[in-house]
Amino acid sequence: MSTIENPAGRSSNPVDPETVSLSGYAIDQVYGPSSVQTVDPADPSRPAERIGDPGQFPFTRGIHETMYRKRLWTMRQFAGFGSADDTNARFKYLLENAKGTKANTGLSTAFDLPTLMGRDSDDPLSSGEVGRCGVAIDTIEDMHRLYADIPIDQVTVSQTINGPACVIWAMYLAMARQREIGWDTLGGTL
Repeated sequence: MSTIENPAGRSSNPVDPETVSLSGYAIDQVYGPSSVQTVDPADPSRPAERIGDPGQFPFTRGIHETMYRKRLWTMRQFAGFGSADDTNARFKYLLENAKGTKANTGLSTAFDLPTLMGRDSDDPLSSGEVGRCGVAIDTIEDMHRLYADIPIDQVTVSQTINGPACVIWAMYLAMARQREIGWDTLGGTL
């Protein structure tokens, strides 16, 4: 095992020094500015500014120093159906059964069609679609029930939502604030 030292002097956890591709070619632990001859043929003196080192701004080589060799990507099961309580139970099941594995390290929220269209569940146009292909979220109380007893400051949450994203995001942030969870501890995508 070797230790990777980055230019800032921080060292990463040990990684396997003998990494080989499926074709049998040796693969460097990380690639950065020193791995590139030139980035811009018009100005070959600036590859470090254009590429950066892994885990360093501008993150063109990834957000982690050793990328997925040290830390796997977040895995999420797209889930959502019925009421907020139904989906909450599913989320808890996914998280509980992922303990000790590399699966379901985050949550991915599927919303029903009325929620995706920005309609309330009691809107006549929502008839027959509420909770059908995702979870129905109409109020901040629904948001509280959806993530009840789930440590949203410890797992990342993806919310697949389009038009009403600003409303869903506002409810999520308000719920976090009411639970006294700092926004700086939240992670995920919207």
